Amino acid sequence: MEILELPIEFEFNGQKNLIYPSLIITNNDLTLVDTGYANFLPLIENEIKKSGYEIKNLKNIIITHYDDDHIGSLYDFKTEFPWINIIASEIESKYISGMLKAERLVQAEALLDKLPIEEVEFGKWFIRQLKNLKHISVDEKVQDGSKILDGKCTIVATPGHTSGHISLYFPSIKTVITGDAAVNENDKLVIANPHFCLNIGKAEESLDKIKNLDVKTFYCYHGGKLSL
Repeated sequence: MEILELPIEFEFNGQKNLIYPSLIITNNDLTLVDTGYANFLPLIENEIKKSGYEIKNLKNIIITHYDDDHIGSLYDFKTEFPWINIIASEIESKYISGMLKAERLVQAEALLDKLPIEEVEFGKWFIRQLKNLKHISVDEKVQDGSKILDGKCTIVATPGHTSGHISLYFPSIKTVITGDAAVNENDKLVIANPHFCLNIGKAEESLDKIKNLDVKTFYCYHGGKLSL
């Protein structure tokens, strides 16, 4: 088994940005963790090819949580490659499928009237982005302690950033894929953007939880890989 980070560079508000979806390779089968913003499928496919793999071997997509930079291209992937097995927590599955209104959208709408005047337009844009996300059913729903990928990966519930956020633990290689439970900031694991945390207390507990696992390498969606 091998894990690769896929550096995806893009421009946002005139600035260059990077995100790092993870690619898990098991017996030449591929599993992608998170899908970037809308229309990122070609960018991710290109990085997979640059890594020496074919997207036709993509068997699973794991979604750590329902945020537009993590699920934006999920619908496109499933439409283009209908055989892909979509995996997410039972909680986040309700938002991905549209069964429940997304927590992030509820939060954004509640905060809109409280934003400084110079941030209102961004707030409205953010709400539109969330509303434009296409819903899709989840094939495999998991919870804390679930074993997936032939038992090689253990699901770790890491709520706080969102209520159903999950991280992925690979005991045999002492590795965690953090999602937004942690970001790599100046070679240090910290909470991802506290302003967006739905529950800062739980986010801190989740960060401690993954730090206390037997881990040598953290794959962070924001900030990239951190090796201890």
